[in-house]
This record gives sequence, C-alpha cells and structure tokens, in this order.
Amino acid sequence: MKKKANTEPELVRCGQIRKKKRRIFYVLAIVLCCFSTTALAADDPIAVVNNLSNFIFGLVRAIGMILIGYGIVQIGLSLKSHDPSQRANGIMTVAGGIVVTFAKEILNTIAG
Repeated sequence: MKKKANTEPELVRCGQIRKKKRRIFYVLAIVLCCFSTTALAADDPIAVVNNLSNFIFGLVRAIGMILIGYGIVQIGLSLKSHDPSQRANGIMTVAGGIVVTFAKEILNTIAG
C-alpha cells in the first residue's frame, strides 16, 4: 500500500501565496488612493475635456523626461565601457524621449 502523501506543506504554501497576493492588492489599492486626483466639474464640457487632455499630456511629458534621462545614462555608460551598441540604444532612447516629451506640440503642429 502506498502511504498517503503529506499535503500540509502544500496548503501552507498556498496560504502564503494568498497572503502575498492580498498584500500586493492592498499596496496597490493604497497607491491608487494616494495618487488619485479629484475631477472638478466645470460648467463648460469643453473645459473639462481640455483639463483632462492637459493632465494626460502632462503625464506623457513626465514619461518622456524619464526616457531622456535614461538615454543619457545609457550614453554615459557606453562611453565608459566603449560599447557602440549601447551608445546607439542610448541615442535612440534620447530621441524617443524627445518625441514623447514634445508630443503635444507635435500633434498641435500637425493638426494645425
């Protein structure tokens, strides 16, 4: 006869995984509550859309600035290690960051 396998460690691991998932959920919920902003209503619906557009483009601009900074760090590291492929990646990251940073101005120029 086969002995019955001890399933208790599996249950303990399963409980630990559930606790970790619950903690991750709580942390994400707290971060979401901390970074949420209130949407103030205006009388003019166009003003509301413009405010939302400005907020979203502000976030996009921040991401572009982060990309530019990361690309500059990559270029600096490539100069130190004499790695041309990393230098090319850094230049492409800086160029992409510039495009993302000025996306609103680029779209306004295209749209007229």
